Amino acid sequence: MNDGVARIFVGFDSKEVVAYHVLTQSIIERSSIPVVFSPIVLSNLDGIFTRERNPLQSTEFSFSRFLVPYLSDYEGWSIFMDCDMLARADIAELWKLRDDRYAAMCVKHDYQPKIETKFLGQTQTKYEKKNWSSMILFNNAKCRALTKDYVNTATGLQLHQFKWLESDDQIGEVPVTWNYLVNEYDYRPDAQLVHFTDGGPYFDEYRNDDYAEEWFAMRDRMLHVQQK
Repeated sequence: MNDGVARIFVGFDSKEVVAYHVLTQSIIERSSIPVVFSPIVLSNLDGIFTRERNPLQSTEFSFSRFLVPYLSDYEGWSIFMDCDMLARADIAELWKLRDDRYAAMCVKHDYQPKIETKFLGQTQTKYEKKNWSSMILFNNAKCRALTKDYVNTATGLQLHQFKWLESDDQIGEVPVTWNYLVNEYDYRPDAQLVHFTDGGPYFDEYRNDDYAEEWFAMRDRMLHVQQK
């Protein structure tokens, strides 16, 4: 694919369908470059993603996200992001950060989650590199270790802690504003991609969180139709 086109894979969860559509709308509205979206939907991956659901995973795409290099034919770059995000800036700025020295790039969070349970009552698991994998720029040719078989059989920690790379030196760092964790971090007006990691505003419990008003405004625009 042309390097001037941002290829974006978004995790899709049947429990929060609206999240995917609002996120992609927020990217479309602010992007100055062409974008191509691929939702990672389990029902679309029959025969490709075969592992059973782990009771600790909070979303349907917890592990299938690591198929992005495989689905990209190990060519060019691809972005993966969780669906419970909202773009507040031009995705071209993130796309420009690609650096061929690295196999993958992400925000290197260093924090302990403040809550014990996430949306819909799931346990908030705590582990090294927590939330690093919620937004990844994949340099696909350098991620060939992420074969279909490996993604289906590796442990959750092997995947989310980037154990498929030879060393952490292969992970480039992206500014924290490109995966800004709502509630875990204080409100920041220059956050470019906010992540409702505890639960999106579409869940009643989180409808008054930071950036929620912006999310609802984007939802309204996503539903817009011009009448006669």
